[in-house]
Amino acid sequence: MKLPTVYRGRFAPSPTGALHAGSLVAALASWLDARAHGGAWLVRIEDVDTPRCVPEADARILQQLAACGLVSDEPVVWQSQRGELYQAALDRLIAQGRAYPCACSRKDIDNALTERGLARERHHAAVYPGTCRPERGGLQGRPARAWRFRVPDGEAATVHWADRRLGQQVQNVATEVGDFVLKRADGLWAYQLAVVVDDGAQGITHVVRGQDLVDNTPRQVLLQQALGLPTPAYLHTPLVLGPNGEKLSKQNGAKPLDLSDPLAALNAAAAALGLPAQSGSVGEALGGWTAGWAA
Repeated sequence: MKLPTVYRGRFAPSPTGALHAGSLVAALASWLDARAHGGAWLVRIEDVDTPRCVPEADARILQQLAACGLVSDEPVVWQSQRGELYQAALDRLIAQGRAYPCACSRKDIDNALTERGLARERHHAAVYPGTCRPERGGLQGRPARAWRFRVPDGEAATVHWADRRLGQQVQNVATEVGDFVLKRADGLWAYQLAVVVDDGAQGITHVVRGQDLVDNTPRQVLLQQALGLPTPAYLHTPLVLGPNGEKLSKQNGAKPLDLSDPLAALNAAAAALGLPAQSGSVGEALGGWTAGWAA
């Protein structure tokens, strides 16, 4: 029996409370990929960082997607309502010795790296030096702030995977990331754990998302392996860049999409994906792009 093909569209409520150009590109790509391959498209609101979520932003995002003809094939899922699933996964990792409590602040981590003659790269998170690993003394009497995933030692820390657009990829998670956070010091769930648990629970087989998330993939693969979950197929879409050549996003002031003309917004997103402009209704345009995507 052929297993169903299930794609997810991920949307994090932004400070603007609306979609921006980059998120529409990824949404359109994932929707087209699902339709072209006979799959289901599922929408997930990734709102685990609740203090930063604008009230009613989720409703506005869903309305904007609907205006573009992009509607979830199953009931929408909100991560903020799924804490019990994430806690169960963390408990499993703790029982396996794959997660441990950490007392380090960002300053502690920076100081530890400085003592080793290492510096945090600009625009990059510091590589955690493993200060609170159990074999290094653990918390040493300090209160726990967060929970971290214990990245495997040796060759097991190197993850190889194939991206459907970018080709073969490789990353040594131990040397490039270190033991990463699963539950934050403020009690909120980290994106890496939440997304892996939800992908497994929803039976996600294919993930289509922006290229800025490529380096998240190895961490998620390690978590999938530790939790006994399958690894989806990944496709990372081109980024929408600002005038300075950097990714256009909510962090650098990307303006909310003007969806007074949904077809115009979709044509702009399609152009970023290398698809030709379409005319007619939104439905007709989506049909044309789906046929081209399948070809």
